[in-house]
Amino acid sequence: MGVACEKKTNKPSDTGAVAALDQAAAGAHTASGAQAEAADNTPLQGIDTSKLDKDKTELFGKLVSSLKSPCGKAHSLRTSYTQDTSCKRAPFAVRYVLAMLEDEGSEQIIRDEYAKKYEKTAQPLKFDTSKAPRVGPDDARIKLVEFFDYECPHCQAFKSQMEQVIADKPEVNVAYMMFPLESVHPNARSAARAALAANLQGKFKDMHDRLIAPQTAHTREAVIGYAKELGLDVARFEKAYEDVNPQITTDLKQGEDAGVDSTPTVFFNDRKYEGPMMAKYIEMWIDEELAVNR
Repeated sequence: MGVACEKKTNKPSDTGAVAALDQAAAGAHTASGAQAEAADNTPLQGIDTSKLDKDKTELFGKLVSSLKSPCGKAHSLRTSYTQDTSCKRAPFAVRYVLAMLEDEGSEQIIRDEYAKKYEKTAQPLKFDTSKAPRVGPDDARIKLVEFFDYECPHCQAFKSQMEQVIADKPEVNVAYMMFPLESVHPNARSAARAALAANLQGKFKDMHDRLIAPQTAHTREAVIGYAKELGLDVARFEKAYEDVNPQITTDLKQGEDAGVDSTPTVFFNDRKYEGPMMAKYIEMWIDEELAVNR
């Protein structure tokens, strides 16, 4: 799931963060595999379903009765929520399902998103972010790594979502890794070089905001102009613009080794984030991890 710029150019463009919930791969998908339980619409204590209409309320009951326990137990999500006090993820999983229903996610999409979050297992990946521009405390319990491309319209759209996360969760650390898709965005590397060069003068955020705005030019001449506008030492900037090029190549290799092939791609505590690319869902993941792994 997701809306992204890819190396390939033959994929139709997608638009809208909420609409992305309904852009799943076609094909049959079996029920999540919890022990068979009859759909139960008994209200769950502490869960407000008042925003759902009758059909969605029934679907909510069906989902929580048939989705697997988020703690790997043989029973359903409903049983985990109502009876298994050891499953700390259950309340978060129920609210995750509810949020997607409120955002008009279809049953199939919700099952797919739930499976990606609670049923997939992946080996953690380690990234060297020592030279990457970063926001937030270095000892943060939650670390996000974003691979992005300044000329990717989906990265431009996602910027406001990531900024919302940073504003709401200042305890989280975010590292920005350069992943210019040069085959489709020929000046993306120039923009990445400008961002890293500005970072060396403590002006990453200002340059980042300038570069990622839609319809912004990213040629060498253009980014030197932005450096002047931002009051940077232009001679230092021009030298750094050349010197940081290997760092971009290193970022690209780290991303490719981790399976990144589109932007934006986010990693959440060294595992690929595969939820909806919306601030509220990323924040739900953050809240869950902070509560479960105290």
